[in-house]
Amino acid sequence: MKKLVLSALLALATAGAVSAQNYVIIHSEKVFKSIPEYTEALETVDSLGKAYQAQVDQRFAQVETLYNSYMAQKASLSATSRQQQETLILQKEREATEYQQEIFGAEGTLMKKRIELIQPIQKRVFDAIERYATQHGYDMVLDASNNATLLYNSGSIDHTQQIIDALK
Repeated sequence: MKKLVLSALLALATAGAVSAQNYVIIHSEKVFKSIPEYTEALETVDSLGKAYQAQVDQRFAQVETLYNSYMAQKASLSATSRQQQETLILQKEREATEYQQEIFGAEGTLMKKRIELIQPIQKRVFDAIERYATQHGYDMVLDASNNATLLYNSGSIDHTQQIIDALK
């Protein structure tokens, strides 16, 4: 009985503490899309990505050409020549894979460029959100963009437009 009463009191105290929270919801995706520099940065990164992908594809096409040529000539090659061709093909494939990793890997050229272009914009947005929350006395800011667990939110607690206005 004592445990039941304590559990009920704890539940009431928790519910009271949660309802006393002062929070807002922001759709960060809308905020970012409202900033022209962000859109330009994404377009630049996409453009670079396509150009780099063309270079990677070209390297792998060269490997495929070498392989097809080798397969066509394989029967007429000596064992030593076959071994040299196979080694060359494997080396070229390894080089193409390493190049691909240099460009598209987590520490690659494209990721570094993305960070260089987008991180300052993200900092500006996050700073604006923090300033807004501090100025208006909000204890918590939730991001509703791509949040699979947010099932409903009232429009009265969505302050996305206020953040967009604060950034302008």
